[in-house]
Amino acid sequence: MARVTIEPSGKTIEVKGNDTVLMALEKAGYALPNNCRAGACGECKVKVLSGQYDQGMVLDMALSQDERRQGYGLMCMAKPISDEMVIEWGDAEARPKLFPPREGALFVVIDRRELASRIIELRLRPVGQPIRYWPGQYVTLGDERGGIPLRAYSISNAPRPDGEISLQISRADGGVTSAWVHDTVQVGDSLKINGAYGTFIGDPSVETPVLCLAAGTGLSPIMDLAEAALRRGYKKRVDLVFSARTRADVYGVGMMSWWRTKHRNFDYKITLTREQAEGYLHGRIDAILPKLYPDLSAHSLFVAGSPEFVDACVAVAKTLGARDGFIHKEGFFAQQQHADAEGRSF
Repeated sequence: MARVTIEPSGKTIEVKGNDTVLMALEKAGYALPNNCRAGACGECKVKVLSGQYDQGMVLDMALSQDERRQGYGLMCMAKPISDEMVIEWGDAEARPKLFPPREGALFVVIDRRELASRIIELRLRPVGQPIRYWPGQYVTLGDERGGIPLRAYSISNAPRPDGEISLQISRADGGVTSAWVHDTVQVGDSLKINGAYGTFIGDPSVETPVLCLAAGTGLSPIMDLAEAALRRGYKKRVDLVFSARTRADVYGVGMMSWWRTKHRNFDYKITLTREQAEGYLHGRIDAILPKLYPDLSAHSLFVAGSPEFVDACVAVAKTLGARDGFIHKEGFFAQQQHADAEGRSF
């Protein structure tokens, strides 16, 4: 059995059986970028500092001869043939490094649909090079030449090979940009996107049960993070509680129900704050949380929504034993000011 050491963190993983290095990293919880998993895209390229490995069949456009001479390899196809292998990836705590944000990346609206009474979803596909991002990050969208200010919106889907991103945008009272999106932007329009930004991203160190709390379009980054975590095989318990005002404001039920059916470690609950209805909880999350989860001392907590919602949930969670180092939050006001939100996700 081979061992792979990750530098600069010094953390090690074991590569079992016929696994590739990428597969071993994922099983250990490390979110190495990848798309094709077949040696064709180059997303999983890292520098191999020492050790021998079978690179397998890869395309020159994904890994050039010059890059091979410099010691780079594609981990989706690499299989160690020496007992020890050392690669360069992540930061000193083995967390993913952020991708450099881009400005003015051109996308086309390929679909738009109404998710709830005041929320629409735009599906955007890149015309050129896709934006590279981690689940939980956000982009900015607007039309400054047309007098539409840039505003931040979380990406709601995990990274895809074609670079497509989805944005779930709520109509804000008096919001110029959200009104422009709802009333003007149509399928076929070209939009320029900036990003990705934010540090509400994957964290391989999380090995605890996870509780996600979301209100309104705070569900967007939470769904992005949950999709990515479940897709890569996160084994611990993952629960999601979503707060909406009325049934008309509820969305995402189809996907959450599918996750619950497919992944035994996932479940969700929906609470309504302005009406009571069969099949739903009633009340603000901070009010009902003590009955739902009376002990959060062993949990990692991920909270996304308005600053008031986030602050209220965090305050209650701390009274239930949640620890500061395991509380991660995304307040949308901080995003709108284009400041990195605190926290990172599973």
